[in-house]
Amino acid sequence: MARIVARDIPDGSYVNLGIGQPTKVADYLDLAGGVVLHTENGMLGMGPIATGDDVDPDLTNAGKQPVTELPGAAYFHHADSFAMMRGGHLDICIMGAFQVSARGDLANWHTGAPDAIPAVGGAMDLATGARDVFVMMSLFAKDGTAKLVPECTYPLTGLACVSRVYTELAIFHLTADGVVVPETFGIEFDELAERLDVEIRRPPNRE
Repeated sequence: MARIVARDIPDGSYVNLGIGQPTKVADYLDLAGGVVLHTENGMLGMGPIATGDDVDPDLTNAGKQPVTELPGAAYFHHADSFAMMRGGHLDICIMGAFQVSARGDLANWHTGAPDAIPAVGGAMDLATGARDVFVMMSLFAKDGTAKLVPECTYPLTGLACVSRVYTELAIFHLTADGVVVPETFGIEFDELAERLDVEIRRPPNRE
């Protein structure tokens, strides 16, 4: 999934990678494409996850994982980092989610359960500040219910902010004309449509 997301990021984009699955995208980016990774704890020019002798305990991403730095990397105050996020200076942010609605509403900070620990972080700032929001998530929860839904039932992070959802079974583009599925993985379109409560369609040139 991370490889496919990396493939779809335009050259020269400024991109924030959320905690969890999105961090793996850094390992598949073509450095020649000039994509610049931003981390909300104050860095531009982040590289892939660090291993072995490359690990520096003072150099981490927002998820506290050790990362590498690329030539030209810059460091700055946490407040400046959030100003970049809130000011519309990021082209794409990539986050996980508990639910995404067909119109692009995002729920990814709390399930509403009494014993759940809320994890807001910078998600709300990114959801409203980035020009595009991509979500990486499993399509179905452990109980078999779909996480791409007609309406979110969990507390919302942002309204109509998600433009794409990447899952292990399909990619979903959330457009003004509905939910479009350009690619599926190991499942036929018709079977996928039967398993979802959200109406989906093929791209116009395949209908």
